[in-house]
Amino acid sequence: MILILTAGFGDGHNTAARSVARALQRLAPDEPQQIVDVIDLAHPVLSPWLKWGYQVIITRLPRIWKRMYDGSAKVKFERGRFDIVTLVRASLSDLVRKTKPRAIITTYPLYPQLLQQIRGDGIEIPPWFTVVTDSITIHPVWTLAASAGYFVADEDSKKAIVALGAPAEKVSITGFPVSLDFVELAGVPRPASPHGRVLYMPSTRAPHVEQTLEELRPLLQRGLRLTLVLAKHYERLYQTVRRFNDSMPGADIEVLPWTNQIPQLLHSHDFVICKAGGAILHEALAAECPAIIDYVIPGQEEGNAELLVLLGCGIVSRTPQATGDIAKRLLADGGAEARRMREKAINAGVPRAALNVVESVLKQL
Repeated sequence: MILILTAGFGDGHNTAARSVARALQRLAPDEPQQIVDVIDLAHPVLSPWLKWGYQVIITRLPRIWKRMYDGSAKVKFERGRFDIVTLVRASLSDLVRKTKPRAIITTYPLYPQLLQQIRGDGIEIPPWFTVVTDSITIHPVWTLAASAGYFVADEDSKKAIVALGAPAEKVSITGFPVSLDFVELAGVPRPASPHGRVLYMPSTRAPHVEQTLEELRPLLQRGLRLTLVLAKHYERLYQTVRRFNDSMPGADIEVLPWTNQIPQLLHSHDFVICKAGGAILHEALAAECPAIIDYVIPGQEEGNAELLVLLGCGIVSRTPQATGDIAKRLLADGGAEARRMREKAINAGVPRAALNVVESVLKQL
């Protein structure tokens, strides 16, 4: 049994966990596995509210989130200090006793501290491995408790986590674990679209989304194909998107409330407009899909955006007008600049990252 621990605060932790689980199933089909959000397990009523609050803060109150993020750099979740964590620790202890895993893979930085404390209670804990979902600017909480191994996305991220105290010999550059669908899409021809295909995954406040759509209106009038994926923002943004859609009868706009086809969508579009989430930006790299990054969560996502900019595969936009201008530039001359950015992504993305993680773990067991 291999236990995979995650938490639904942001998409990156869950994406990495699911991808590792699928890679484990492919490489070791006889190995039992289980993905668990221990915070959900410990607080089935409170957890959804905590995650809702997290979304509200990062979307509407980014300055407050920045202070919280910076202030948590040295927080240790010790007994008696955090009542919420006390029950998480107890639930994790019970989970380990019941499942008796021979290894634990965690994609969320809280769990190594708790595992270390549980081991200190005399409970047998197997080796645990940490998949770091930050890039370049690594939060110190990832290294407050030692792991048997750390998996990071790139060389700069390895340097950052080693600087925080992780032993260099235990840090492996594997890439960010994305869906294995990206492996299967490698080499598949991209569909041609004479006027361009743009994927927009809005996550900002409704007025910002509305203004961004207005900036894309001239491109839609010229034949642009626009795909909107609303996902968890569907209820919040539905009316904004519907009004815009109704104002452009005949425009080639597809609105998806939810989809499990992100790899295919990234592969089939000229570029994506999205936030600087660790999962989506590494998925864009794996799909060789340039990104216009229209929102960066302060602190938490700055390294992700920096990585794509350094690679020449992403551009940060500060305003809806800038997003529209960049989109026009990428699509000009038959999408010449978008193709140049895509070529830079060819050697930057790691579609088989999840397989790299699992191969490393299995070798150490």
